[in-house]
Amino acid sequence: MLKKILKSYDYSIIIAYILLTLFGLIMVYSASMVIAIKIYDVPADYFYNKQKINILIGFCAFLFFALFPYKVFKNKNLLILMTIISVGGLLAVSIIGHTSNNAQSWIKLIGTRTIQPSEFAKLSVVIYLSAVYANKQRYINQLNVGALPPVIYLVFVCFLIKMEPDNGTAMITLVLGMIIILCSGMNFRTIGKLGLMGVGASLLLIPFVILKFDSFFTEGNMKRITGYLDPFGNYDNQGFQLVNSYLAIGSGGLKGAGLGQGIQKYGYLPEIHTDFIMSVISEELGIFGVGFVVLGIAYIVLRGIIIATKCKDPFGSMLAIGIAAMIGIQTFINLGGMSGLIPITGVTLPFISYGGSSIIVLSIAMGLLANISMFTQYDEKYRTKNKKDLPKSQKSRSSVQPTFKRSYQHPQ
Repeated sequence: MLKKILKSYDYSIIIAYILLTLFGLIMVYSASMVIAIKIYDVPADYFYNKQKINILIGFCAFLFFALFPYKVFKNKNLLILMTIISVGGLLAVSIIGHTSNNAQSWIKLIGTRTIQPSEFAKLSVVIYLSAVYANKQRYINQLNVGALPPVIYLVFVCFLIKMEPDNGTAMITLVLGMIIILCSGMNFRTIGKLGLMGVGASLLLIPFVILKFDSFFTEGNMKRITGYLDPFGNYDNQGFQLVNSYLAIGSGGLKGAGLGQGIQKYGYLPEIHTDFIMSVISEELGIFGVGFVVLGIAYIVLRGIIIATKCKDPFGSMLAIGIAAMIGIQTFINLGGMSGLIPITGVTLPFISYGGSSIIVLSIAMGLLANISMFTQYDEKYRTKNKKDLPKSQKSRSSVQPTFKRSYQHPQ
């Protein structure tokens, strides 16, 4: 049994995950070694050592969730506990949160360690929506009891994240929820009703947003928009970061300047080891470094979609598509911001950027994805094969029995 289980794991996504995190660790050191000394007055390997610990913690979390059966998360008591912890963490941020980069998104732990509850809430929303809609498959198109309650929870979590304010994570969480709703098995009529309710709620909120305009659109948010629209015209202020990102991308060319040889990290490009780490990769490793990251992440996303399509369990299928979407959307927003395609949001690049909460959450997500893949391939290879080897009489009994059992449990 153990041998069959080990053979059923998708080792290609595990290798991709490990290679990307190790590559990210190298680039975190290259990007942060100058600012660590000049700005933070710490040793050059300060952020490298912290990220190394983050990756080790994340890898332990990956192993646990890769071995722990994902179907346990359908348990109602566990879902309630997870939602209480997620919402409690977001509420705690507003009371004892640590402010950084105009956002009160972190809670200080021991020493210099911090945790970002919004990152964990993002994954918990994916698990919660996938589990709840999987449990409600029989009446998922009943608006009041099936479709609507999870949407209310989704909107509430997004609101709490927005109030930090963390617009990037709030937007990602909302889009993830919408994707899971589309993949949940609802018919188009129910989805249309939810869409109309969303439009109606948005129209009702317009007067409130106008009255509280400064709260919803802070000065920092408006600066990001003006810097995005005209970076060179606002080079001395809002466009400074984006223009220097352009210079890093343009100077890298095909081969790059060489690992550790970039100049933008010498104080020219802020947040270079977090949001704009791809600019360092572009400058130092050229198109080959960028291609390695993009292709590696794209492979994980595509494998996640394939796993979702093959999985026969609705919960596993929605969870896999949610994880793939989370990684893909976050990558698009990060690369779109550093290349000027969309406004800068402060979203990190998955597996590559510096950040403890981010790499731990992504490691948990990858562990869940590997576990779903294992169960799916195990069913395809062994359980289906064993069923084919049964005598015809036993096949017929095995095919009739589940139908009778379902009708007995749900006589309505």
